[in-house]
This record gives sequence, C-alpha cells and structure tokens, in this order.
Amino acid sequence: MAVFTWGILGAARIARALIPAIRAAGGEVTVVGVRDPQSERARSFAAEWGIPQVGSYADVIASDVEAVYNPLPNDAHRPWTEAALRAGKHALTEKPLCLNADEARRLADTAAETGKVLLEAFAYRFQPHVTRLRDIVVSGELGEVRAYRGAFGFGLTRPDDFRWNAEQGGGALYDVGCYTVNLARLLLGEPDSVTAQARWTEGGVDVGLSGTLHFAGALGSLDCAFDWGAPTQRLTVVGTAGTLDMDGVFGSKTDTETAFRVRTAGGERSETFAPHDGYAAMVAHVQRVARGEEAALYPPEDAVRQARVLDALFAAAREGRQVRVEG
Repeated sequence: MAVFTWGILGAARIARALIPAIRAAGGEVTVVGVRDPQSERARSFAAEWGIPQVGSYADVIASDVEAVYNPLPNDAHRPWTEAALRAGKHALTEKPLCLNADEARRLADTAAETGKVLLEAFAYRFQPHVTRLRDIVVSGELGEVRAYRGAFGFGLTRPDDFRWNAEQGGGALYDVGCYTVNLARLLLGEPDSVTAQARWTEGGVDVGLSGTLHFAGALGSLDCAFDWGAPTQRLTVVGTAGTLDMDGVFGSKTDTETAFRVRTAGGERSETFAPHDGYAAMVAHVQRVARGEEAALYPPEDAVRQARVLDALFAAAREGRQVRVEG
C-alpha cells in the first residue's frame, strides 16, 4: 500500500506531536507551509523533522498531498481548511474547528460537496480510557447520570501567545474548555441549554469560564482557565448508582499509566490503562476513512453540534442569561 502523504500548515508546537504520529500511523509529511518559507526557523524545522519541502500555506494546498493538518491560530482554521477541501485534500483541523457554528456548517457542507474527510482534532477521543468511560456510562453501571463535572486549565504565561488575542479566537473556552464540552456531549448527548459566567481580559478574551450544560435529567458543569497554578484535567460523573472520577482525562498522548476510579454499592475499583498515543490513533483513523476502509467515528456534523454549544456558552457568559442551544 502506498504511503499516505500529509502537508502541515505552520510549525506550531502541536505539529511536533503530529509528525511522529503521522509516521507511526504509516503516513509521511512531505511538505510544511509557513508564513516565511525562507526563514531560518522554517528551514530548521523542516531539517529537524526530515520534511523535504518548505513552502507557503498556498504551496501546501497546491501540492499533491492527500491530507492537510491545520494547527494554525483559530481564526485561520476555516479559510485554510476550506481551501484544502476544495483542492481535493482531506483535512484534519485542530480544535476548535471554527469560531462559530455558521463557519462549522460551511466547512461541513464543503466536506460533503467535495467528498473529503474532515475531522476536528480532539485526539483524546482516541484514547482507550475514553472508550471505556463511555461504555461504563452507556451500560448503566452508574445508574442514571445526574451530574457531570469537567475541568481543564493551566497557566498561560506567554504574553505574545495568540490565545490572548480575541481577534484570533483566543480564550480558555476555545482552547481547553472545549474539551470539557466535548466529553460531556460524548457521554450524555446534546444539551438543551446552557448558563455561564466568565472573567474577561480588557481585550475581550475569557481568561476563565465556568458554565452549566442542561441535559434531560442531568446537569454538566465545566470550568476552564488560563491562570490556574497547577495544570488540571479532571472528570467526575455522578449517577444514581455510582460515581466515576479521573485525573488526566484529556491527555492526547500518555507516557505513563492512567486510571480512573469507580464507586458503586458493590464496592470500589480502579481501571488502569497503558501509555497510548491518541494522536497516532486519530491519524490512522483519518487515513482509513479516507481510503474507504471504515466509517468516520466523528463526522463533520459532530463538529457543528460542538460549535453550537460553544456559541451558546459565549452568549450566556456575555449576556448573563440561560441560552438555548440551537439545532
């Protein structure tokens, strides 16, 4: 079987996780696109990773690669992903897929029109512990779920990071809070409405946001921030028959064992999971879907529904009211 070829837009830090993942999945990165292809930084990046071609973003779109990975700042997700799809490339785009549900709808329609794969890159979903979490919730072992609590935050100390820029789609909800929303949806389905409060910078960026997702029979709380002293990734699911707790739940690539704890009337147990590369599993899935070997686990419509919830949370935080989730 021929090697599946990829192009990467930008030399972001996350690209350093995707390049080895692409190779582990049997693919290869043949071109990287950057703002200044002649810069020493671009040339050094390509040399470090053994990428034969360096060009502009447009050069990647015009190349003969089969798929494009887009980890650019959030405001560049929609235009460059759409360009890739229309150029006949499959697209793996970092979360959030877009800055609102209308943009996500546009990309989903473009993927359907072109017949190309489009995936929002939540690599944590390809971790075995997430599959097991979902199995436990669906099985009814915890009873009827009544409460979900998700927290994801850290200290963002680089003042020039685009995540401090509202025009580029900065903010804690877009960056890390989206994970807590995504997992809540994965475990409980789609919320009917939301409430939220946020702490804003003078530039209009949510440095911290806390919200509640209103499900039929359950409430889901989420907390996210850029100014927490210790990095936090935490999950609690409370049901009528038991409780599940996990730290490190959103890790996309784990180098040590992870575990969660389940407590029911029958006792308490822990389930442990070996280190796993969710990035490689995600890339392998994209490649198999592109080759027609399996169906997409998370089609573009899922990203549209995700964007609708984020839109509602922002509206609730800005307007101080409960907001229904469209669709």
